[in-house]
Amino acid sequence: MYWLIAFIVLLVIELCTLGLTTIWFAAGALLAFVAGLLGQGTVVQFAVFIVSSLILLVLTRPWAMKHFNTERKKTNLELIKGEHGLVIEEIDGLTGVGRVRVKGQEWAARPAGENRVIPEGREVVVVEIQGVKVLVEEEETTC
Repeated sequence: MYWLIAFIVLLVIELCTLGLTTIWFAAGALLAFVAGLLGQGTVVQFAVFIVSSLILLVLTRPWAMKHFNTERKKTNLELIKGEHGLVIEEIDGLTGVGRVRVKGQEWAARPAGENRVIPEGREVVVVEIQGVKVLVEEEETTC
């Protein structure tokens, strides 16, 4: 009976959060409940719960996240990482000043890696975001 209660509680939590987090454990609790109905002992029931929950989590969560969590919006980091930008104010790694325009937005910028200077007007690529600044590398130009 405890497994049925656990199943219902986990299912209610999943319905409230819709984060695909507890559904795997709810399924494991349901399978443990069935094991109990079949006369299996407490140790077997816990084993069924743990093993089935982990197997379902590992094998089906990536597929479920891909198909059921499609409304997830990308953050600024995900939207601009790897994007090209233009230096609109000289970037100086020693003083920590400089600005770039990436996808129409202005960002405070620092050079990635070394403390160097990237002159105004150069094209850069966003490598990372740290706090409110983007870390950029100068775009390689081929002649």
